[in-house]
Amino acid sequence: MEVYLNIEQFYLEYIIAIMGATILYLLYFIFTKDAQYSKNIHFLASTIETINQELFKLNKKNIETQKNIDLLPSRMSDNEIYQEIERGVYDMVKPLSENVVRVEELLKMSESKIDFRLSSLESGVKQISLPSSLHAKDDEKIMQLFNQGLTLETISKELHLSKAEVEFVLKIHKIK
Repeated sequence: MEVYLNIEQFYLEYIIAIMGATILYLLYFIFTKDAQYSKNIHFLASTIETINQELFKLNKKNIETQKNIDLLPSRMSDNEIYQEIERGVYDMVKPLSENVVRVEELLKMSESKIDFRLSSLESGVKQISLPSSLHAKDDEKIMQLFNQGLTLETISKELHLSKAEVEFVLKIHKIK
């Protein structure tokens, strides 16, 4: 029986040792989980504090903005908005219109210079001596025959002139 008691006592000690180890493991597990939960709770607390600070700042900014809005004059009427837009457009268009006026002036000056040069050129061409075979009577005959409907070739053959001479006389007198 003593052996039996020894075995029972051995089993009992063995069970107590296993239970002790289990309790120690549970205590270790609880301690580590508690530390992890403490870290998580601390992280959540700091995050909530940061969010509260940001909310405070936003609320403060919102109050300041509302005060500024209240200090502003009342909403502009449609007519005031239209006038403001009109002023802005006028300010943008004014330099453009001034430039257009300058360009028009430059074009008029250029046109008058071109007209002057053209008239000078025309008078110079009229002053060029005509070929010796042409006389005032030939000019009148050329214009008369051309007005009758004769072609340049026919006129040049009839008056014994070159076609270029007939063309030249008609161009000088602005007929062709």
